[in-house]
Amino acid sequence: MTGNHQLLALVLFSAFVAVTLGITTWVSRSKQGSAEEFYAGGRLFTPLENGFAISGDYLSAASFLGVTGLIALYGYDGLLYGVGFLVAWLVVLFLAAELVRNCGRFTLADVVAARMTERPVRIATGTSSVTVSVMYLVAQMVGAGSLVALLLGGSGGAAQAWTVIGVGALMVIYVSLGGMRATTWIQIVKAVLMLVGTIVMTVLVLLRFHGDVNQLLLTAAERSGHGSSFLAPGLKYGGDWTSRIDFISLGLALVLGTAGLPHILSRFYTVPTARAARRSTVWSIGLIGSFYLMTIVLGFGATAVVGADALRRSNAAGNTAIPLLALDLGGGASSTGGTVLFAVVAAVAFATILAVVAGITLASSASVAHDLYASLRRTPSTPRGEVAVARVAAAVIGIVAIALGLLARNLNVAFLVGLAFAVAASANLPTLLYSLFWRNFTTRGAVWAVYGGLIPAVILVLLSPVVSGSPGSLFPGVDFQYFPLQNPGIVSIPLGFLSGWLGTVTSDEVPDEAKFAETEVRSLTGAGAV
Repeated sequence: MTGNHQLLALVLFSAFVAVTLGITTWVSRSKQGSAEEFYAGGRLFTPLENGFAISGDYLSAASFLGVTGLIALYGYDGLLYGVGFLVAWLVVLFLAAELVRNCGRFTLADVVAARMTERPVRIATGTSSVTVSVMYLVAQMVGAGSLVALLLGGSGGAAQAWTVIGVGALMVIYVSLGGMRATTWIQIVKAVLMLVGTIVMTVLVLLRFHGDVNQLLLTAAERSGHGSSFLAPGLKYGGDWTSRIDFISLGLALVLGTAGLPHILSRFYTVPTARAARRSTVWSIGLIGSFYLMTIVLGFGATAVVGADALRRSNAAGNTAIPLLALDLGGGASSTGGTVLFAVVAAVAFATILAVVAGITLASSASVAHDLYASLRRTPSTPRGEVAVARVAAAVIGIVAIALGLLARNLNVAFLVGLAFAVAASANLPTLLYSLFWRNFTTRGAVWAVYGGLIPAVILVLLSPVVSGSPGSLFPGVDFQYFPLQNPGIVSIPLGFLSGWLGTVTSDEVPDEAKFAETEVRSLTGAGAV
């Protein structure tokens, strides 16, 4: 890419950053000292607006860059991520959206603490929420590093490192100044840009093959280096029993993890009623489903048009498949059309990352301030004090995410998000479901469910091939790999549910029937909801 082409791409990046900073500055003039305003945007968003914001929050770098890259490298097996991410929304629609909106106020801990002893439950749930959020943030940082390094004409460590630092700084600014209202509008703008960009790219791929999907698939198989096995199950997860079990583990994590993601659950508090939360979910399912259908075309299109070898040379994990496809569809690296399309797609991907990291940072800083800080204080906290702590927490979480993002910059972003989903499904989901549906659930059960899922999930990740013992791991030079699976979900999710049950049946606490009845009525009818 020439200097002029790089300049054009950087101008588009700068334009999006300027627009989003403008939104943040405009919103920051409103009453951000209010906890309801900072955490929930005043609960003023419509179902359509919130549906776009949810899809903007959910369709992260893992979806736009990672899933497409996995389809491009592994064919049929790469589709499994998209299927899992989409099917998960049925769990959210039927088990979480309305009930969480009715029972909670700002965070997941609000739902659980409604019928439990608040302090231990809030500390446990807040710790879990921050852990999941940081893991999710790392994936976005890795995507940003891969993208901008490619844009600047290389894959050098310095370019990636400065990009990760820059994204971290921007996300802290968005959250600290604008709160939920600015974050939501950034997500809406990003969702529209990404859907339009994905539609344009899909149409261009289909036009390249004259609308013949069969020819597209055959060409992709031919250029994949794997032949017909590229279009059949088993290329990534069918080698031996370990990889097959790993696939089941991944599927469980993806399908069950969404309902436990703090930044997704917090979105249901931005609408005025539970009915609006359900309608938001329906809108988001339509938008997210349409997107994942298009990633199938784009993933196979990247292999057919660019070739698997070129994709791996650019980024071994496949994170740059979409930008390279855009470059080729527009006419190649030496053409103005190719570079313009490349720059637009790269800007959309960058917008994706900024919007998602803002949402995750806001959710995790809310957990720190509303759950951990408020629980650990000896005296009751004030809403203004909580918001001040949330702003400081956003900066600290940003620093941690930057450090981990620099460490993990060579891993596939969809794969990293799969780990975050596993932790969410292991720790948050059992606690949420037991709290809503089990009459005899106790405080000890809630705390044990969180830690009984969180601790095994994190330990198993540390002892897995992700961290050590293989060429593509975080620390390839050492080997403390004792757990053979890359995703811990198949072990840690049942442990979370089992721990919650065991903690409850061994507890001396007498379940409060009146509080459960109140929670049940409130969750189903909305009576008394904030």
